Amino acid sequence: MSDIDTKKPEDREELLEILLRAAKRGAQFNSDKRGKTSKPTISGTAKSLGIHRDTLYTWMKEFNVDFKEILNDIKATFSDQNVGNISKTYLIGEALLGNGNELAHIDLLIGDKDGPVGKAFANGFSNLSAGHTPLLAVIRPNLPSKPYTLLVPKVTVKNMKDAGKIFGPAQAAVAKAIADSVEEGIIPEDKLDEWVIVCSVFIHPQASDYHRIYQYNYSATKLALKRALKKYPSLEKMLYDKDRAQHPIMGFKVPRLWRPPYLQISLDAPNLEKAKQVISQIPGSDRIIIEVGTPLIKRYGTRIISELRKTAKDAFMIADLKTLDVGKVEVDIAYEETADAVVAAGLAPPETLDAFVHEAKRLGIYGAVDMLNVEDPLGKLKKMKKFPDIIILHRGIDQETGRTHGLEIIKELRQTFDNKKFLIAVAGGILPETAKEALHKGADIIIVGRYVTQSKDTERAIRNFLELTPLMREDIDHFRVHVE
Repeated sequence: MSDIDTKKPEDREELLEILLRAAKRGAQFNSDKRGKTSKPTISGTAKSLGIHRDTLYTWMKEFNVDFKEILNDIKATFSDQNVGNISKTYLIGEALLGNGNELAHIDLLIGDKDGPVGKAFANGFSNLSAGHTPLLAVIRPNLPSKPYTLLVPKVTVKNMKDAGKIFGPAQAAVAKAIADSVEEGIIPEDKLDEWVIVCSVFIHPQASDYHRIYQYNYSATKLALKRALKKYPSLEKMLYDKDRAQHPIMGFKVPRLWRPPYLQISLDAPNLEKAKQVISQIPGSDRIIIEVGTPLIKRYGTRIISELRKTAKDAFMIADLKTLDVGKVEVDIAYEETADAVVAAGLAPPETLDAFVHEAKRLGIYGAVDMLNVEDPLGKLKKMKKFPDIIILHRGIDQETGRTHGLEIIKELRQTFDNKKFLIAVAGGILPETAKEALHKGADIIIVGRYVTQSKDTERAIRNFLELTPLMREDIDHFRVHVE
């Protein structure tokens, strides 16, 4: 056992940080005279931490940590065969903290002096830019922090008042954060003279509170360093949050269809004021899609989408273009008017549908295909090279009988295209009773028109659908991460 007294971590993140440092330290200490080393082991890591192996197993089980995660993280630092042959460290960190004009945003690089980061560090000194002159981060005059850190202003420094914020609270904050990170073990002590840091700092021209400038930049720098050393974010974190997170400065959210089921309200009546009236009565819910119907688009053009956006800024809007030709062109037109999704007619040639879906995906919006009057939807989809994001099973208004129709194909679609990621929507005379059956059979989206738009109580009519299942009753995603 070592003389280290390791306390039990409070959470999974802290355990991973402790294990990573201990595993790297153990790999260095256990190398033989020829510099060769074996992969870190749980026993060796526990010994390095000064705890019993069984204690470490208990912690890992409690916080759901797989030791393979640690092995993967240290591969970038240690060669499997030779500790002396350390790959050039090149890590990236970012953090946004604070509010108001004093808000801090830090981007940084950390790595070896003789690697890519070292080159960037040297280039920063030798290639000066007016208003963005880099400077060393110093704790006080004549006392730079280590690893040596080059502080680069993001915003153009136009006068001595701006320069004072950079050379004063910002510089001190970054330097102190670096020094404290060394003391706390975030940055390994043996890397002080091997690594350098390039730190890009945002200071708003109207920032005036020096105390807050210092506080926010200190915290942001420290957080960015932790994230860089942990290689944050993981693939799982990025994929999980990409459709849930909302950028705090953008001013609006980009809705994505990541957790069905959804209720799609079809605004088909060619009357702008009526459409706005319906939208104004829609209850707050992440489960609602607004369909800008074909008649509405035919009367007002795709500009109607931007017009309705004024009433429902954050709503997911799908433009029912029913495209039959020139697929790419129609997608572009709707996209320019802020549509989140577009609909093509399944009767269109496969080539048109391929161009339609390809363009939608290229622009980052959803491409849907409406199977209205398509006799063999599966056959049509098999002919397409680009698979749609949404498949709409649709009965025309003149074919409605009040009964569900064609729901048996939902299961067949899932089985036939089990390697594809897509949503299935059901439309045509949908009532709460038939909607429940469609959801039970696997529909992701229920498309409703007259039941809602012609109701005397629009909100109540919508609630009749939202209360069909426990999932749909979850109006707002309370777990969405906005800012960390």
